[in-house]
Parts: sequence; C-alpha cells; structure tokens
Amino acid sequence: MAVDAHAPRLAIVLSHPTQYYSPWFRWLAQHTALRLHVFYLWEAGSTATRDPHFDTTFAWDVDLLSGYSYEFVPNTSSRAGTYHFDGLRNPTLTRRLAAWKPDAILLFGYAYESNLRVLFWARRHGVPVIFRGDSHLLGRARPPLRTRLLLRFLFRQFAAFAYVGAVNRDYFTTFGVPSRKLFFAPHAVDDSRFNLTDERTINEATRLRHELGLGRETRVILFAGKWVPAKQPRELLEAFLALDYPKSALVFVGDGEERDALKTLAARAPAGRVHFLPFANQSEMPSRYLMADVFALPSRGLYETWGLAINEAMHLGRPCLVSDRVGCQRDLVTEGKTGWVFSVDDPDGLKEALARACSADLEAMKPAVASRISGYTYSESTAGLLDAFGSVHRR
Repeated sequence: MAVDAHAPRLAIVLSHPTQYYSPWFRWLAQHTALRLHVFYLWEAGSTATRDPHFDTTFAWDVDLLSGYSYEFVPNTSSRAGTYHFDGLRNPTLTRRLAAWKPDAILLFGYAYESNLRVLFWARRHGVPVIFRGDSHLLGRARPPLRTRLLLRFLFRQFAAFAYVGAVNRDYFTTFGVPSRKLFFAPHAVDDSRFNLTDERTINEATRLRHELGLGRETRVILFAGKWVPAKQPRELLEAFLALDYPKSALVFVGDGEERDALKTLAARAPAGRVHFLPFANQSEMPSRYLMADVFALPSRGLYETWGLAINEAMHLGRPCLVSDRVGCQRDLVTEGKTGWVFSVDDPDGLKEALARACSADLEAMKPAVASRISGYTYSESTAGLLDAFGSVHRR
C-alpha cells in the first residue's frame, strides 16, 4: 500500500523486534491507511542475544525488519534488557517522537524508564497514547492498596487500551479503566507461517516422527519452549510417566535449567516413550507442532500472560492442554472442545487432563479448534487497534 503523506500517523514504541509483532507491523503497513513508524528501544531479536531461560544465544531466523518503517533508538542502559526497570533507557526517544509528529502513540508496556518517559511526554504535548499489554491477575492475591492506587493513576494517563483477551480485560477493569476505553485487539501470530497444507512442513513433520520412531497410532504430546520450573515441564513428565497409556509419547523441544532433571527422570520411561529435541528457531517450529497430536503448556508461573505458542499450535489444528493460569485459556482452550484444562491447585489435575488428552477423539475436535483460532488473526487485531485509534484521533 502506497504511503499517503497526509495519512494519520501512528508511532509504535516497543522494546525490541519480536517474531510475533514484527509481522503484524508489516501487515498494518500493507493493509491499512495508517502511516506508522516503529521506535525500537533495544536490538535483541534482530541480533544474536543470550536468553537466560533458554540457556543459549540466538537470533530469530525469520524476517523481523522489512515491510514497515522503523528505527532503533540508542539505549544507554549499562544492563540493556527487559528484566528490570532501567533496562530500557533511551534519552533521545521523546526528541525523535517529537520530530516524527505522531497523531497517536501505541505503547507496549509501562514497566520501564523509557515507557514512562514516553507517556508523560505525550501527556504534556497532547498526544493520545494507546496502551497494549497482556497482564492478568490469575493466581495472584488482591494487589496491595498502594499498587492499586498507582496503577489507577497510571492508567488514567492513557487515552485507550488495546486489550488482548478476557483476563487482560479483567485486569484493566480491576484498576478502574472504563469500558469506553477498552478495545479488543486479540493476541495473534503470523498464521501464514502455520499452514496445515504447506508441503515442506508436512514432509518435515513426517521425517521427524519417523526419525523418533513414532508410528501413526502413537498419541504424541509436545512441550516446546523454555524448560523452566514455572512452565512445569517436570510435572508434565511425571504425570506422563504415571499414565497407563502405552501408545503415547512425550516430546520436549527447547532447553533450559530443568534439562538435567528432565533427562534423569526420563530414564525411568520405557524406551521410545520420551524424546528430547534441541531448541528450534521460528522457521522450524511449524513442523514440530504438526509432528505432534496435542500441544501442552501446563504453566503455573504468574508470568504466562498469554502463551502465543497455543495460537501457533491451534493454527496447525492441534488441540491444547493448559493450566488455568495460562492467560489465553478463557479465550482459546475450552475443556473437551478445543483442548483440556486443569487447575494448578489440584494435585492430580495435570495427570487427569493428560489422560483425557490421550484418549480423546482428536479428529472430532479439529473443526472446533479451527473455528476458535480463526478469530485470533492480524486482521482481528488490526480492527481493534483501528477502533482504538479512531476513538482518540480527531482530524
């Protein structure tokens, strides 16, 4: 789509390029009349960076920077990153925003120095800010009064909110955000990459199953991601070992601090029942999902704000097993229809959910999986964002 110099201007401020948002920005540039420019505050993702949870150094192997306008704003933090407040420190950011003259700003997050710098600069200069975040309160106690007051004050500074799902909406309303400021812009992934009919993906998935010795009759459960305690890979393996379902296998893809414990525990399993594959970059993930029959994300950690791997797996027709602490559960995973749900407070919940997944009629579930995920696309996300933009931008 040709750029109209008079088109409304949306500045996007995000920590760094990611495999989830960069394709959306490209989609926005191609399919909307907005003139957008992305201000990145850190170069992780586009350059090789060490991820402490994966315990490895890598750069994403998909295109993160073409098809839309962007710049990297110099980060002067001595500890650049997104794990602490001063990890994003970009003194020239507001000057660059002022030079670009946005009609509105889409701001991802508020927990860093530069985020707050943008917000209060925009308030002083009359530029409306749309907030996008995916926080929730699942598993948390009622926040203390001081936190509630601070967030109520902070959220009053935003003109609109592009919320990603049901529990994220609840989070905002808990802190006083009125419904007139809330616009549903669901979390989505680049569904063109997660295509059930792609021959290369099908062939690679077939090769992987053959390489691992997994026959057609074997029910394959996949765990892919960071092997960290909060995601409960060890609990998943323990539940699997406790099942009396011989025609099943569990495959782990990734790496992390639980590696040694998982491999020690897996030694108890009959031969061919538990497999480990190394960290897979983005271009490799579709075949990993398609190789499996069920995708599992049993996280109990408070930081599993959504779980975009669920979107990816469902685009490839895979029902999912999740805990009730996973942020996307209410939106995407309905017990017995699009997957299976267990309570992290039930000591037998994961094992029982896994047993249901191993015995379910997966073919019968596929239409519901496809129908559900069809509402979580860049097109739907864009519609919500445009509604939010329209509510704050008056020409």
